[in-house]
This record gives sequence, C-alpha cells and structure tokens, in this order.
Amino acid sequence: MHGPVGMLAELTHRCPLGCPYCSNPLALDPRASELDTQTWARVFREAAALNVLQVHLSGGEPGARRDLVEITAAAHSCGLYTNLITSAVGITPATLARLADAGLDHVQISIQDSEPVSADHIAGYQGAFARKKELAAEVVRLKIPLTVNVVVHRANVDRIGAMVELAIRYGASRVEIAHVQYYGWAVRNRDALLPTAEQRARAIQVVEELRTRHRGAIVIDAVTPDYYSRFPKPCVGGWGKRSLNVTPAGKVLPCHAAESIPGLEFWSVRDHSLADIWANSPAFNAFRGTAWMREPCRSCARRDIDFGGCRCQAFAITGDARAADPVCHLSPHHDEVVALRTRQRDVPYSYRVNAKSTVRGAGGHTQ
Repeated sequence: MHGPVGMLAELTHRCPLGCPYCSNPLALDPRASELDTQTWARVFREAAALNVLQVHLSGGEPGARRDLVEITAAAHSCGLYTNLITSAVGITPATLARLADAGLDHVQISIQDSEPVSADHIAGYQGAFARKKELAAEVVRLKIPLTVNVVVHRANVDRIGAMVELAIRYGASRVEIAHVQYYGWAVRNRDALLPTAEQRARAIQVVEELRTRHRGAIVIDAVTPDYYSRFPKPCVGGWGKRSLNVTPAGKVLPCHAAESIPGLEFWSVRDHSLADIWANSPAFNAFRGTAWMREPCRSCARRDIDFGGCRCQAFAITGDARAADPVCHLSPHHDEVVALRTRQRDVPYSYRVNAKSTVRGAGGHTQ
C-alpha cells in the first residue's frame, strides 16, 4: 500500500464568509476543540515520515488562527511544500510577509464572481471582492506563486471567461475552475446552484477556447459538474489511496466530506499516529480498493479507474454509501440524478450561520 502524497490540514472551521456551497461539515468543530500548535507540528513530522509531499493549510479561513505563522513554519521545517488556501479575508499584508518568511510556498485565493456586487452576495460578506484583489496583489509583490480558485454554479457560470481574465490581471499562474460538488452544505442549496444543461455545455466550450487563447499565460484546470457526466470522477484518486484530511479537532478523514457518511469510525491524531491511521483506521479501510463494491461496479471494467465514484455523493443521493455513484449512467439510481437536473429554482441561498454578512440578498441569482 502506497502512502499519501498530499494532506489537507483544516486548521479551523471559523470563517468570515458564508458561501452557500461551503464544503465544511454541517456540524462545525468549535474553536475550543482545535489542535494546538505543537500537535500540528507533530502531525507534520508524521506526514513527512509517510512521504507526504505537500500540505494545504485550509479551513474555514486559516487566517483566523493566531498561530498561522508558527504552523506554517512547522510544516516548512519538515520539508513539506506549503500551500495556503484562503478567502483573503483575515490575511493582512503584514501577516502575509511573515508567512513568506516562515517558508510559505504557494497561495490559493478563492473568488466568487468577476462582478463585485455578485461576488460579495455569493460570499455573504460585504467587501470580500476588494479584499481578494488586495491580497492577490500582495502575493504577487512578494513573488509567491498564486492560484485563483473559481467555484462555478448557476449564478456565475456564464462569466467563466471574465473570471479567468480577472485571475490573469491578479497575476495568477494557475486558475482552477471547479463546479460545485453537491454534498454537505451545498445539498441545501442545490436547487439554487445547479447549472442548466445549456450552461454546462457552454462552459465546456468556453474553457477550451480560454485554454487556446491564454496558452502560455496561465494554466487552466477545470472540473465539470458531476450531475451531467456519463461516468463518475475518481474521487480523491481513490478512497484512502493518495491523500488524507485532518480536521480542526484532529480527526483524520479519507476525503474532505467523509463525515457526511454516518457510521464511519474516524481515528484522531490525539490517539493514534498518522501512519497507524493511514494503514489501520476503519474509515480508511471502509472503501479502500474494490472488495467493498457491489454490482454494477464489482464487474465493471472501470472499477480500477473511477473506484466506483464518490462515496459521499452516493450517500447524499441514495442514502447508501456503498451504492454506485448515481452520476454513472450504469447506476440503478441514475434516474435520480437526471431528475435533479431539472430542479433549478430561483430561491434564496441558505448561508452558513457563522458568516459576518451584511449582503443577505433576496434571491439565489446574481443581483
């Protein structure tokens, strides 16, 4: 069994934004339960011993941690490539400079739209758009590589081109175009977020045109919406195969949304070493490999390619985490996905309650 290559370190679930597609669990870890600096340093040492190459410092908003610089320095001292995933709200220029001195290798900033009013409305935070522009400029000034992450859904999918142009103006070397994944909080807003079939088709064409137009200027990665796919994606490269996720309270997950599946037993870094968790924990072994599969996955020629698809998505739609991912056209539950495609409705977003918002709009669409 190979060890993990990457680790997502969720330092906190605290976040100033209230994005309606938030991928954090429905039940957030409170501040009092967060791992301390010394424990994170130990986890990084154990990750390096497992041959993890890169650590993504995420949240929530990692800038909410007062010890973010010390945490970054601890990861860097272990030889890990450090990537800060931030909303840009809560990271000041002074903090960014200290992070750079601590060994920060890369910054990823999320944007919600190319238009300020719409972007702030989606984020649920007045002034977020301006903060992202300011931090991006500071990242580039410090010569830290920058990626812009664009989460795409019905309200902004028709402005993918404008968002890529914005990323180029920011000075990003890479842009991720990621359609919303519908589990966790995003399920609550699925009807307001899911793009139409026509929007999805245009988006695919636009991305290919953008790649041709901007070749050599920026790398464009794109993931299309699952609900319109013929086959499922190989979620996280296979369950318990390439990556792991440590929650703010110390539970170790095979994927970011694994806690949405009831009945799984997650071990904590407070009680077990990372190596022990990776090899032996019940949650990691629950869907590792192919032995757990039922038909049609068990005999499918693609079982070692897509690994049955996303377990969290299977549970979100069917209530059974062992079912074939319903986005697959061979799944006996595929008709449920087809039905969901037609449920787009202009309804208000349900924002995360922890957001400090002043822009709660009346509708899910761009204002």
